[in-house]
Amino acid sequence: LWFLSLPATADTAPKPTTLTQQAKEVAALLDGTMETTAQALINPKAPSVQITTCRVQVETIAKTEPTIYLYQEQALTKNLGKPYRQRFLAIAPDLATQTVQSISYKPSNPAQWIGLCNQPLSQRTLSTSDLGNLVCIVFLKKTAIGYFGNTPPEGCPANVRGAVRITNQIELTPQGMNTWDRGFDATGKQVWGAQSDAYQFRRKE
Repeated sequence: LWFLSLPATADTAPKPTTLTQQAKEVAALLDGTMETTAQALINPKAPSVQITTCRVQVETIAKTEPTIYLYQEQALTKNLGKPYRQRFLAIAPDLATQTVQSISYKPSNPAQWIGLCNQPLSQRTLSTSDLGNLVCIVFLKKTAIGYFGNTPPEGCPANVRGAVRITNQIELTPQGMNTWDRGFDATGKQVWGAQSDAYQFRRKE
């Protein structure tokens, strides 16, 4: 999954330490609770959804590794106890592309982790085998207001509600996150997801 940008030169390419700091910034911007409630109030067709994200500890990973691990669950605000999407995220600097990569994993036993963010950090510990299957990678580039990332035109393989591939664009800022998440069937027809407007997640007060 590649973010399209001009090639970095020796003078403009972020230094490794800068990319490590950017990875920390991305993780911090994702951490917490965001909702589309305000958007849903204005647009009845927009779902009211909550995303909850928190730091987790992977016990078999060296503490010096720059990767930051997060747990994320997404649910309708009227049914928070039954998330319809759960992921573990690995946030890390990517020197090859000079971006921050966000690798998402689908846990093999999602029910085991429901409500994990309600636990103290000391109890949010898992092993590498708990991460599950790699689903997708998004590469994020720093902008004037936050970070922007996307999937390639062909998207990521999927088997979700009739879609065989998904694409996404993400704008991440201190105020929240805009996403253009779309699913396509085998004929290339969009079967679900954002049309012209993004899903507008805003930080919950």
